[in-house]
Amino acid sequence: MKLNVGFIKSVLNVYDEMSENGMSIVYLGEFHHQITKMFTSMAEEDMDRKDEERSTIRKVYSVMVETLQNMSKHSDEITDKYNIGKGLFMIGKKEGTYYIITSNKVSNSKKIDLEKAVKEVNGATREQLKEMYRKQITEGSISDKGGAGLGLIEIAKRTRNKLVYQFLPLDEHSQFFILKVEINAKKIVE
Repeated sequence: MKLNVGFIKSVLNVYDEMSENGMSIVYLGEFHHQITKMFTSMAEEDMDRKDEERSTIRKVYSVMVETLQNMSKHSDEITDKYNIGKGLFMIGKKEGTYYIITSNKVSNSKKIDLEKAVKEVNGATREQLKEMYRKQITEGSISDKGGAGLGLIEIAKRTRNKLVYQFLPLDEHSQFFILKVEINAKKIVE
């Protein structure tokens, strides 16, 4: 790769944009257990340094684990014989809210079920989410990739926010699934 002024300017523009939006970790690549462990550890240490409340740290940690596991298990961009998924992960904080943004490739056939699941979770009340979770634990089945369908439910339960998502067409067979999760860093009174 040849470094030139245009490339450096592009990188600096991306850096400025990320900084303005409070992004502290941005990663593009493979997602596996070691990557999940590294990012959660880095974010937890950063939140400890910023004296975040333990409840906020637990929520951010939990959402990070769920979103990173989803990317590892459900990305349709597999990198090797170990079925490790690829994607994009970002975390940042702006104006009292943590943002976790993930994106990965999914097949058109998976888009239908994924969008249905997100809409169902977004349309549920807190009590309905608890019931969906309980039902999935007791009656749900494990997918061929090892998931039990609990990730989106768990994220919505923990954050008490709607999941923001979008699908961008990549080609005739696949979509780019973007998920944004917001976690309020201010203490929520039960």
